[in-house]
Order: sequence, then structure tokens, then C-alpha cells
Amino acid sequence: MAYTTIKKPSDYFNTKLWTGNGGTQSITGVGFQPDWSVIKRRNAASGSQCIDAVRGVIKKIAWNESGQENDVTNGITSFDSDGYTLGDSAAFNGSGDSHVGWSWKANGTGSANTDGSISSTVSASATSGFSIVKYTAGSSGANTDTIGHGLGVIPQMIILKTTTATDSWVVYHHSNGAGKSMVLNSTTAVATNSNIFPTTPTSSVFYPGNTATTNSSSRSYIAYCFADVKGFSKFSSYIGNGSTDGTFCYTGMKPAFVMIKATGSADWYLIDNKRATYNVMEASLKANTSDAESTTIQDMDFLSNGFKPRSTSGSTNGSGTTYIYMAFAEQPLVGDNPATAR
Repeated sequence: MAYTTIKKPSDYFNTKLWTGNGGTQSITGVGFQPDWSVIKRRNAASGSQCIDAVRGVIKKIAWNESGQENDVTNGITSFDSDGYTLGDSAAFNGSGDSHVGWSWKANGTGSANTDGSISSTVSASATSGFSIVKYTAGSSGANTDTIGHGLGVIPQMIILKTTTATDSWVVYHHSNGAGKSMVLNSTTAVATNSNIFPTTPTSSVFYPGNTATTNSSSRSYIAYCFADVKGFSKFSSYIGNGSTDGTFCYTGMKPAFVMIKATGSADWYLIDNKRATYNVMEASLKANTSDAESTTIQDMDFLSNGFKPRSTSGSTNGSGTTYIYMAFAEQPLVGDNPATAR
């Protein structure tokens, strides 16, 4: 049996860096036509701009904001075969500004899915364990309501937001369990609420619950669903040790991107292999704020088979503190192109 079904992770996830020109610019070299891209200005305050093919390229929501979806016609103007085209929005292409874009491949604009009690539109890649799910809540708003996700396996993590009202992003992570959720646009600790993600997802559906945040009558929602794929993605947790020789987190791959959040009060940290190209890595951004990139807060090593925090900060490596993470690969640990140390 093959170690991984994805020999080249950059066919499904990639990070691109560019300097804005304040006009129109084509960003190429992504390696595929993105279905979901999150773009962040690095050198100045700006939100993490979230665009996907299911909602449409002009429909923007920001990870660090609770506001509803709005139209931005000069942000990403098209998803292209090898990247995307940008307009003159400062958040996407500000003149002289440095930007980062993280992109994932699903399966285009999506198709109807009737696996759940509420119909959804789903763009899913079973190969990479990623799907984009759009749905409009029905009239019941019941804890038994279900939404089809199209992965064919149980999602390990779900990032969800209403697009038609002001409300927080909510995150399900299997390490926390059902009835527990986190807020992407906040530092708040994991919360227990039996009305948000009340039941563990199945291989075909997830349970949004019955709150306005996840399933309120006539509101529309977008959900990004993820499952572990050996050698490509990992969604797990670790306990910090409070040392500069931090806890080793085995992922079975050399990471290209890691997002980390303490289950207590802390920021969501974003680290990738393009903004920091050697260990110890010292370039981090936060999903929950508009802060510019920092090189003094969180240190980390990306290794051939995982990652290791190198900071004593409670944000990523506090002694006895539990952290959840999502990680995507630069290279699988073994295979035709096995990972090597940095």
C-alpha cells in the first residue's frame, strides 16, 4: 500500500509571496487553479482575506472579522489555471506592500449535495481531504440537522461562518470533541456548547447545531472541511513543555504551513515555509487580528517529519498547555520524493 496518495503536495496546497503593484497583477506558480485562497498583507495591518470558488471570487470575508460577506471587485478578479489575477485593492495588491497567499484545491464551483437534512453546494476533493460547503439553514434549526460535506471520510476540522449576517467564525476540531468550539476571529478559549457541533461528524455529514452562528433560519453559511490525508495533511494536538527545545509534533511530512491555537486564551498563529525559509523560523502572522507580520514572537522548526516550537511563549509552547493545529505538507515523509531536513 502506498504511503501517500499525494506524491506532490503542491498540487493541492501552496503558498505564494508577491509585492503589490497597486494596479492589476497576475500571480502565477501556484501549481493549480485555486478553489480557496486566503490573502494577507505582511508589512502593514490588514485582515486575512478569504475568497473561494463556491461563493465567487468577488465575495470576500475576513478571518479576523465577524462581518458578513461583501463584494470586493478589485481584490481577486479571477481564479486562473496557475494562480489568480488581482485588482488594485490595498489588502490584496497594495503598491510596494508584501503579501502572502495560501491556496487550496477542491473541485471547482461545486455541485448539489443532498446527503444531509439541509441541502448544500459542495466542492470536494476526496484525494486531498478538503471540501468547501455552502448552505442556507432551514426553518427547524435543530441539533439533529445535518449538512453533507462530500469528503467520504470523517472531517477532523471544520471552519464555519455565516455569510449573510454579522457573527463569529466557529471552529470544530476533533481533538476538542463534539459540543466544543473555538472562535477563529478571537483569542477566546475553547467553549462548551451543546448547540454548536453537537455531534461528531460522519463520513457523509456534519452537525452544525441550532445557534445563529451555525444554523439560523434563512441565513447562509460557508464551511471549510478537512480530513487527515497521510503524508499531506494533519489535524491534531500537542501539549507544550515551556522550553526552547519544544514539544516535537509528528505529522508524517515536512510541513509547508501550520496554524496553531492554544485551547486556552491565545492568538491563532500562522507559519509557512515561504515566509521563513530556514530554521529557526521567525515569521508569524495571526489569523484573528489584522497585525502585520512579526519576527519576534513565535519561533519554530519545520522538520522532515513534523514541527517543533522553539519558543517558551504560552501562545505556542506553554508548559502543560494544550494546542490544536492544522498542517499541510511541503513533502511527504517517504515516497518518490521523500522529505529531507531543512
